[in-house]
Amino acid sequence: MRETENFVDRPPFADGLGRVVTLAEVDDDNWRAVADVAPHDDQREFVAALAARYLLLSARGGLWNSLAVLADGGVVGHVMWAHDAEGGAYWIGGMVVDAAEQGRGTGRAAVRALLARLASRPDCREVRLSYHPRNRAAARLYESLGFTPTGEREDEELVVALAV
Repeated sequence: MRETENFVDRPPFADGLGRVVTLAEVDDDNWRAVADVAPHDDQREFVAALAARYLLLSARGGLWNSLAVLADGGVVGHVMWAHDAEGGAYWIGGMVVDAAEQGRGTGRAAVRALLARLASRPDCREVRLSYHPRNRAAARLYESLGFTPTGEREDEELVVALAV
């Protein structure tokens, strides 16, 4: 098994092409590009067909916070986060990397950037997320970043956690 990465002390975060991957608030200038982010067709079993669905959850649900994933300043994905005040954990959800941008390490860099952002919050002790058990790419990614199974489920998805 590969040693897990230390996500906090290695900014800037870069993808496999050497592009700097950053996170930005979704705003008037980038929301359309974020909304249009679409995964490969075969991933729609695991994530929304368009990131627009996650933007609506953030705007209307009152819990999730959407962020644009940028590579060298251009929108390449979406990720959202939330804080579970009752349980104390921070959650990552709704991560989509555009199909044309996949396989370049952009998702890994985005998760590392979000982990660093969340870990900088004084009350952040644990980050959780969930993924479908058949989503082997997600399982490999999150395991390599140090997430471990909690034994819990969110609907059909496995819950994993990372102490920060």
